[in-house]
Amino acid sequence: MPAASALTAYLIVILGLAVTPGPNMIYLISRSIAQGRTAGIVSLGGSALGFVVYMACAAFGITALLLAVPLAFDALRFAGAGYLLFLAWQAVRPGGRSPFEGSRHSGSRGERVFVMGFVTTILNPKAALLYLALLPQFVVPGRGSVLSQTLVLGLIHIALNVALGVVIASTASALAAGLAKRPSWLLAQRWAMGSLLAAFSVKLVTEA
Repeated sequence: MPAASALTAYLIVILGLAVTPGPNMIYLISRSIAQGRTAGIVSLGGSALGFVVYMACAAFGITALLLAVPLAFDALRFAGAGYLLFLAWQAVRPGGRSPFEGSRHSGSRGERVFVMGFVTTILNPKAALLYLALLPQFVVPGRGSVLSQTLVLGLIHIALNVALGVVIASTASALAAGLAKRPSWLLAQRWAMGSLLAAFSVKLVTEA
């Protein structure tokens, strides 16, 4: 078990990261606005599963390949940027609609929401770096096995993100309910979301 001082510092760091806007948060907000709180929480489950995958990879050393083999990290980075650009184009193209805007009556919609949440996390290289570069700094030798400490820290991060995500989904859904009667609302939401996703894509490509 990590030391209390290390846990406190870790909580402060991951809380700051959790409230920083990124592709995952934009996806969660957009889905909650377009389809409601339940869809937002379903997407949050997909995102959490993506973090679980990275946590397991970090715990068993697999994620280290992303830094040991620069081309592997670059491949993930460009794939993520391409995915974000695709979502941005779907939102702003003439006659198009946001990929986060869907019918509430589609039987397969829940699966698609979940999968998109998962893919958004998996193709976010910062998620990999979080578990590879950040977690080891809070692992304290002599406080138990490195594996168990990594899993504990990872689960804390996932739990915090899920808790914060539920609050965000509920808030965004409530806001959407009040703005739904405005015809220009969905158009504005599409362009705002598309612009943000495009900006994140450019940032991923230009980062060293």
